[in-house]
Amino acid sequence: MRADDCRVEDLAAVVDVQTDLAHYALAREVRQNVLVYDAASLAEADRDAAQAEVARALRDGPGVIIVADAVAPDVVDRASVVFTQIIAEQNAAGQAVGDHFAKPGANDRIWNSLEKLAERAPDVFVAYHANEVIDLVSSAWLGPAYQLTAQVNVVNPGGAAQVPHRDYHLGFMSPAQIERYPDHVHDLSPVLTLQAAVAHDDTPLESGPTMLLPHSQKYPGGYLIAGRDDFAEFTTTHCVQIPFAKGDAIFFNPALIHGAGENRTADVRRMVNLLQVSSAFGRAMESVDRERMVLAIYDELKAAEDPHVADLALRAAAEGYAFPTNLDQDPPVGGLAPESQADLVRRALREGWTRDEVAAALAAHADKRRTH
Repeated sequence: MRADDCRVEDLAAVVDVQTDLAHYALAREVRQNVLVYDAASLAEADRDAAQAEVARALRDGPGVIIVADAVAPDVVDRASVVFTQIIAEQNAAGQAVGDHFAKPGANDRIWNSLEKLAERAPDVFVAYHANEVIDLVSSAWLGPAYQLTAQVNVVNPGGAAQVPHRDYHLGFMSPAQIERYPDHVHDLSPVLTLQAAVAHDDTPLESGPTMLLPHSQKYPGGYLIAGRDDFAEFTTTHCVQIPFAKGDAIFFNPALIHGAGENRTADVRRMVNLLQVSSAFGRAMESVDRERMVLAIYDELKAAEDPHVADLALRAAAEGYAFPTNLDQDPPVGGLAPESQADLVRRALREGWTRDEVAAALAAHADKRRTH
């Protein structure tokens, strides 16, 4: 697939379908093509049947479900107190946290809200994350050995909408980078993660609830349309928005085209806790010290007459992917992803660094990726 081959008409044909409530026995209703469930109904249903229905909805159906009353409002409030304190401290310290898909100042972020909540308020963490609904949907999509991460997003009054997009992994790359991945990886990327969000406030339409394009996860070229004005216009026009109540949760296929909505209020700071759940299978079999390997071969790479030969060897030794990282210390400033270890070494080779200079830079690079 190539970005130049993508046509708005093809996406329009894919999403021109109505979600049929009759095909989803456990759902309460369909609202603007999105399936809505009650948390109690999912929890009381046969678990295998509930997971099969949820997985089918995320894969072959609208690609998105809303679960009402997923987290108890009093538990949400306790977590909101902690998150508000963290944001106040970040702002007081002048900390710029960056964002993948929004302009600076449009929102406040807490990267790694999962670990920060556990450290600051372990009782709140347990009450919040010992959650049957989150576990049921995560297991339905990824299996039982999933890994949870979380990031708080607060869309401030006047905050502009995000550009509608797909999410991690391929959604965090430029079209030129994405074209380097074979077509079957475009099919694989959506089953490596699950996207979710818990509403920490009642979210009326004017406060900018998430924009959703139901069924768009089924469009084959969806990762390649980033930056295309024609697709941005279509998706922004055809996305739907559904108000949330505090404690409601939304779960969606990461290939679903979506984005935070515009906060048109003068005084509502819309807080959501974004949950990104990852497959257990995206890991290597062995532990490898890639920093040690890079330093061991650096002088050989530097002396290589053919830069292409050096780069091939570097690919075998260095970490070529920017994630996971500590986004507080290593934010995606100027792009969707920070510099990878391999990118750092390529820069060192271009600029003729010494081995000692590379060693210091690699140590600093590794340190800023750790949580503190």
